[in-house]
Amino acid sequence: MNRTARFPTFAMAPLAAASLMFCQSTAALAQDAGAPRELPAVDVVATAPLPGFDVPRDQVPSNVQTATGADLDDLHAPDLTNYLTRAVGGVTVNETQGNPFQPDVNYRGFTASPLLGTPQGLSVFMEGVRLNQPFGDVVSWDLIPRSAISTLTLMPGSNPLFGLNTLGGALAIQTKDGLSNPGTSVQAMGGSWHRGAIEFETGGSDKDSGWNWFVTGNRFHEKGWRRESPSDVTQLFAKVGRTTRDGSVSLTTALADNDLTGNGTQELGALRRDWSSVRTIPDSTKNRSAFLNLSMTQALDERWTFSGNLYHRDIKTRTYNGDVNDEAFSESVYQPSAGERAALQAAGFTGYPTSGATATNTPFPRWRCIANALLNTEPGEKCNGLVNRTETKQHNTGLAGQISGAATTGGIGHALVFGAAYDTSRVRFNQSSQFGYINADRSITPVFGPGAFADGTQDSENAFDARVDLSSRTSTASLYASDTIAFNPRTHLTLSGRYNRTTVRTTDQITPGGGPGSLDGRHTFSRFNPAVGLTFAAADSVTLYAGVNQGSRAPTAIELGCADPASPCKLPNSFAGDPPLKQVVTTTFEAGLRGVAPPGLAWNAGVFRSDNKDDLLFVADDSSGFGYFKNFGKTRRQGIELGLQATPAEGLSVGGNLMLLDATYRTAETVGGSGNNSNDQAAAGFPGTEGNIQIRPGDRIPMLPRQVLKLYADYAPSAQWRIGLDMLASSGANLRGNENGRHVPDGLFYTGPGRTAGYAVVNLGVDYKPRPGLKFFVQVANLFNRKYATGGQLGTNGFTANGAYIARGLPQNANGDFPVSRASLVSPGAPRAVWVGMRYTFGT
Repeated sequence: MNRTARFPTFAMAPLAAASLMFCQSTAALAQDAGAPRELPAVDVVATAPLPGFDVPRDQVPSNVQTATGADLDDLHAPDLTNYLTRAVGGVTVNETQGNPFQPDVNYRGFTASPLLGTPQGLSVFMEGVRLNQPFGDVVSWDLIPRSAISTLTLMPGSNPLFGLNTLGGALAIQTKDGLSNPGTSVQAMGGSWHRGAIEFETGGSDKDSGWNWFVTGNRFHEKGWRRESPSDVTQLFAKVGRTTRDGSVSLTTALADNDLTGNGTQELGALRRDWSSVRTIPDSTKNRSAFLNLSMTQALDERWTFSGNLYHRDIKTRTYNGDVNDEAFSESVYQPSAGERAALQAAGFTGYPTSGATATNTPFPRWRCIANALLNTEPGEKCNGLVNRTETKQHNTGLAGQISGAATTGGIGHALVFGAAYDTSRVRFNQSSQFGYINADRSITPVFGPGAFADGTQDSENAFDARVDLSSRTSTASLYASDTIAFNPRTHLTLSGRYNRTTVRTTDQITPGGGPGSLDGRHTFSRFNPAVGLTFAAADSVTLYAGVNQGSRAPTAIELGCADPASPCKLPNSFAGDPPLKQVVTTTFEAGLRGVAPPGLAWNAGVFRSDNKDDLLFVADDSSGFGYFKNFGKTRRQGIELGLQATPAEGLSVGGNLMLLDATYRTAETVGGSGNNSNDQAAAGFPGTEGNIQIRPGDRIPMLPRQVLKLYADYAPSAQWRIGLDMLASSGANLRGNENGRHVPDGLFYTGPGRTAGYAVVNLGVDYKPRPGLKFFVQVANLFNRKYATGGQLGTNGFTANGAYIARGLPQNANGDFPVSRASLVSPGAPRAVWVGMRYTFGT
């Protein structure tokens, strides 16, 4: 059995009509040149968002990777991101949210994240529909139905054909249908962390009428391995279509109703004492989604094919996050004053301390918080907790069409595509912050009263208004074209380009009309992005490639609404004014070679460099998370990619890939660095207070490891058994806040190393098929129970070694400030876990 497809390969679906035409024209050239008439089988990849335009793999001038739904099943991956992390070259994750369905996925140093405020640099498509959401370009990975995935293609670089946000790459997903996936199966799985999951799929077709159908659904629940971190995922996917002699049409529906809790980063010292500990709870996200897509493909004649789609998507997201209020760390929060005691008494509260309250005997203060909320005085300083709520409603509609075909002019073959797309969206975003206090179990209890909500009315010099009620309308119109030119059977030149015009309109429902403090605005961004690539088959088994391409990303409403350094935001907790931002432009160069050698050996080696101009980064104003978006001059991601797959013996396949990444800032900049002991205030003799750090050209971008190695071995000794091992090894990386790489802990004001350590994680899978149609499986994650972290940030600590909250934990300095201990807050990786399951396919 061939197991090389367990990791990404280059194999794809059968040739589309246009590709066949192009291959025929290339074959004709070969025959004219006296080449043999018998041509080998050709693997093809889709190089445009819509189906119908497939190009032979060896004519794609980049290190494209593909996989199938069967590959995900072989790894028993619960979702798409788990497979990408373990199997796809160049992909890493930062588990910033602390939930398995909400990771930041990085490829070549560019990110697709569900977290607002994260600079996005990858585009994700499903059936030609861009899944990056209008508000922030974020990607909610939990809305992608894993059991519906038929194939996926990871197209590297700044390929302009995939449109906006394709800075470092594009991930294109095609879903199953009743023609390619007939039959019915059910699967159940359970094990560690009270994980339980069930899924089904059924598909079929009617040969006489051409109708086909496919339906799949799944329900997933687990308590999670960290405290108070459950996940509930419910997905339903259905597709009905009809094929004719010269075309096809299909209607796809996908629904999701998910409730995810991710308790984020934790102080490194606390994790060493208890790996499952959390900083604060709860941190929940509820996603509701409805997706509808009507697509069609129609042959216009023997050479030309039209394909298009019309889609609509509704997404409603609600978050409820309990956080530490960093403003209270340097305040006296323990003993109520006489006026505060009077307010508590008038409100009917009893049991508050009247004297002698200190950090020692009241480690989790609440009475001063309640009193200040009742009096509307200083809850922002006296409440050590915050409850942040958001609600986002997004309505996204679009249509696209493209014509593809093959032509020959003057003995030169052309594979051509021309396309156009229009997308529009409406977004409504609401946000509020309510003051509260931290309980002994790290939960946040909100308080009530005239000053309970952060609306700027508090009688305090530090009062802030966290309310947001923002509407936005965004539209993008695009035109694109590509021509793959066959100069001869071995040499192919690809020319591509896309023009995008994006308009973003924002309306502030709280402060309308424009002017200071208003989020009203209208912004237009337009650009043409080109690409050129060349492939040369130096031999029947070796291909060389090189290419240069360009992509861009327009600022979204969230970035335009949080761009004023004079009014920093605490994402996703508040917005500010919107000085103009420029769109990000990325230019990527890559070159390499790939080849095959019988029996069963495939390899690739390549280099790449991506330069970002006017990169959009969130610049921290202080360690509490406040900051703003700005254009950051230049950044660079460059590296080396190596891959190998082999079948050294019957039933055995081995392989892996290696990425060496150098991700750096190329422009000097001053940014907030309160958690970094090299900041200017610490250098002036005032450690533990607010301060800035200097980024120098050549400093490394945080959260991106230098080396990532992935290996696998897959052994099937018989038709009944399969044993698979895979390993992910990663070097360490700087935390956010350590952008200059100069943080050194002193053990008092600054604790923790400011970077993650390298790690290696091994996973084991075993399948047993006692008879056709029935499979039992066991999956062991993190086989050797390694403790590791995938990212994090430098931030305030505020808790003692025994876990008690403490304010003013360090002596007052000569400036009259109370320093705050700063720490390394990291995202812990999951410990060892075991799951068992069964899959039954009917009728086999």
